[in-house]
Amino acid sequence: MQEVYRITRQVAPTSATVLLTGETGSGKELVARALHEFSPRRTGPFIRVNCGALSESLLESELFGHVRGAFTSAVESRTGRFEAAHGGTIFLDEINSVSYTLQVKLLRVLQEQEFERVGESKTIRVDCRVVAATNRDLHDEIDAGRFRDDLYYRLNVVPIYLPPLREHPDDIPLLVDFFLKKYAAANKKPAPAIMENAVEALQTYVWPGNVRELQNYIERAFVLATGNVLTLDLFPRHVQGLAPVRMRRSGPRSPQQLCQELVSASMSEVGESSSNLYDRLVTQIEKELFSQVLKSCGGVQTKAATRLGINRNTLHKKIEDYGLEATDG
Repeated sequence: MQEVYRITRQVAPTSATVLLTGETGSGKELVARALHEFSPRRTGPFIRVNCGALSESLLESELFGHVRGAFTSAVESRTGRFEAAHGGTIFLDEINSVSYTLQVKLLRVLQEQEFERVGESKTIRVDCRVVAATNRDLHDEIDAGRFRDDLYYRLNVVPIYLPPLREHPDDIPLLVDFFLKKYAAANKKPAPAIMENAVEALQTYVWPGNVRELQNYIERAFVLATGNVLTLDLFPRHVQGLAPVRMRRSGPRSPQQLCQELVSASMSEVGESSSNLYDRLVTQIEKELFSQVLKSCGGVQTKAATRLGINRNTLHKKIEDYGLEATDG
């Protein structure tokens, strides 16, 4: 996370396009907003577009606008999000969801800073910074023919990888304190304390929903607490380690996350006294996982790191720890 902060501060004052990669709930929108707030464009608009929430035709109109009569329901002209973001920042969330056809128009905006509204031939020029985000491996999307490689290279000027919460559990107590103060202020109550064993359970849990999931459980515990202390029983059984981890049914999981979730689910039935067995299982499975992914990527570290959902520095350390073979790419 220190690396995320460093790159964010370094890149923010520039106009460089940024591609945020990370699992759902890992804080990509917060970083996008930070890039805007620490930039010379901070006084301009910050426009967010969820590309995965709209169909191709609706998304095109949403991004570029349309003129009256451009299609059946276009009863009046409308300004698009790119035009609205002039002088500021546009955040394209779930960029991997954009159709192959629409990607061509996005590429033009990135390269030329111009576009036409739907149903109009007049060219509109804009000056806005583009920040995109994805929770998928765009290399895989390119290989599957769903994402243009030229658009990827244009978006990936400055990549920022947001690690999942399970990779920085030492931040959990700070996050818990932040959320408790937030909900206490919103409800005009004093911020409660939290039991040490509850914090330990939160730091042990694998958090498939990342920071967003943590925030929801803290709010739930805050609401259910009858005193001024949050106890372990206020959290779901799977967080307490009394039930298998609930796997996410939507969105992809990295091989490493799947491995850790499966091990955690099986160990939850063994008990807390088996932490050594847990560590040994994770090490054995992780070593084999990294070895297989490196082989499938031809030993290229950058590609392997992307597929594993970790940053390159973390992968390099694991390669050294496990004595694996890889190239410097």
